[in-house]
Amino acid sequence: MNLVLFDCDGTLIDSAHVIHLCMERTFQEVGLDLPPLHHTKSIIGLTLDVAIAQMLQRPVDDLVLKMATLYRQNSLALRAEGPVHEPFFDGIWDVLQILMQRDETLVGIVTGKSRRGLDALIDLHDIGDTIVTSRTADECPSKPNPAMVLECCAETGIAPSDTVVVGDAIYDMQMARSAGATAIGVSWGYSNAAELTETGAHHVLQYPSDLLPLIAEQQSGGRADA
Repeated sequence: MNLVLFDCDGTLIDSAHVIHLCMERTFQEVGLDLPPLHHTKSIIGLTLDVAIAQMLQRPVDDLVLKMATLYRQNSLALRAEGPVHEPFFDGIWDVLQILMQRDETLVGIVTGKSRRGLDALIDLHDIGDTIVTSRTADECPSKPNPAMVLECCAETGIAPSDTVVVGDAIYDMQMARSAGATAIGVSWGYSNAAELTETGAHHVLQYPSDLLPLIAEQQSGGRADA
């Protein structure tokens, strides 16, 4: 039995432009220059207050906390305006369905999203019965702290050594390594393969389907450490 923990934004769904729009509105409301898209992409995956603090190169202070509140309000307002476009990356839905049907594989999500945001995504795609564990920014410290992984492992009874973390960010790789799990990066997200490898990825996937043989390898007892 093994556990596969997916990051959400940048790994399962392409949400960068939605996140960036909310970030632009937030920066504008406090009178700051609008951030470029690549700057927003670089912090996706972190807990919101930590992400904004990193963008501003300042500690989590009153301004950062105010901006985090404004961002949440902007996100809710944007979704109230109508459906937002946050599609699954090509091929990832098919891989999820295959893994969810395997008795020997448990599937979970570890994300910097809020619990409200993750639950809305799970409900939208009707996968609540097959996502057996999840942790969000509301329950755990920000990545790369290993708490999200370790708590999911404890909840499912699966050891970190039998756990795979799949993510697009350097923080996902660092989190996986710190927890003692296998770190698998994805090339279709918001970091490049070199960055993922440098920060500890055991493998970097080119396509979602490349994950399946790696899961099979781990189930047979192997792991190619980098």
